[in-house]
Amino acid sequence: MRLLTNLQWLDVDGALADGWILIEQDRISDCGHGAAPQLAEATVESLEGAIVLPGFIDLHCHGGGGGSYLSGSTEEAHQAALTHRRHGTTTSLVSLASASHGDLLRQIEVLLPLVADGTLAGIHLEGPWLAPDYCGAHDPNVLRGVADDQLAELLASGQIAMVTLAPEVDGALAAIPRLVAAGAVVAIGHTGADAAVIKQAIEAGARVATHLFNAMPPLHHRKPGPAATLLLDDRVTLELIADLEHVAPAMLELAIRVAGPDRVALVTDAIAAADDGDGDHRLGNMDVVVSGGVARLREGGALAGSTLTQDAALRQLVEVVGVELAAASTMLSTTPARVLGLSDRGQIAPGLRADLVVLTPALEVLDVIRAGVRVD
Repeated sequence: MRLLTNLQWLDVDGALADGWILIEQDRISDCGHGAAPQLAEATVESLEGAIVLPGFIDLHCHGGGGGSYLSGSTEEAHQAALTHRRHGTTTSLVSLASASHGDLLRQIEVLLPLVADGTLAGIHLEGPWLAPDYCGAHDPNVLRGVADDQLAELLASGQIAMVTLAPEVDGALAAIPRLVAAGAVVAIGHTGADAAVIKQAIEAGARVATHLFNAMPPLHHRKPGPAATLLLDDRVTLELIADLEHVAPAMLELAIRVAGPDRVALVTDAIAAADDGDGDHRLGNMDVVVSGGVARLREGGALAGSTLTQDAALRQLVEVVGVELAAASTMLSTTPARVLGLSDRGQIAPGLRADLVVLTPALEVLDVIRAGVRVD
């Protein structure tokens, strides 16, 4: 039993207040504000006034620390997970990019043990059912319509937690109810569909917008298209990449003001280059060059994921966009937990998993606790 004291965490009004957190095994057994209880059986750890937030949850991540989830390497997958964990992400989906059917099956097979042991929370298929005109950094040569037999094989693992598709692609609308029935969250992305088709996809069961504003037509006053339609539908949770390259601060503020933090999930869309410096990298079959922390395809220059970590997203939301800390925490933890149906995390409360990020007043990571265990 560990009693964390001399810390600040958010109270019911969203303000930082002095408090304490009691951890037993992998759970928060109690927590409160004010003076900590006297517990003879507990090991007391003073956090010297640090800020404590719930562990971050990332719905969209391709890699980090030099490791790619697309590589087919267990070692690289572990490296990517650990890299983001050290930056406060205690729960993450693994996002695969568009690839041949055989390559996707091989990648899934390598990742399944990491899902089974809890290293990863599930698999996100970003494609291959994407619109060629909005494929971004995905290999256009492997994009295709939905084939029933291939979809069945991909779903057979039972660990596909999310699927991103463009609803205008052949077979995509019909596939949405099938995906939902299989337990996957369906996200709309890499799409040029008009508002009517986007609404059809939502009615069919799609509930997430993959990196809103990116890989879709921009907002237009006579053609609402995907961005406006997704933004205005209260059933849809909006992914936002807050690296300030993918989306300008004013557009981040616009989305958050319109939808509210309960409908926004901050994501990294990180590739292997996250926390690995500038240089040459790959995203699936595509060559990527990272310069100044910005990842772009070598050919054509399209943004190719990001080098973002969730702690950096937190700082940029608070310091540049001007979002309140409580709202940022909701978008980093509470909202994505709800999207994944993870009722045991995303907040600091008794009975929930002890996933905590310990931060300086400048929101730099000091320590990370995942399921009650300190991350090395």
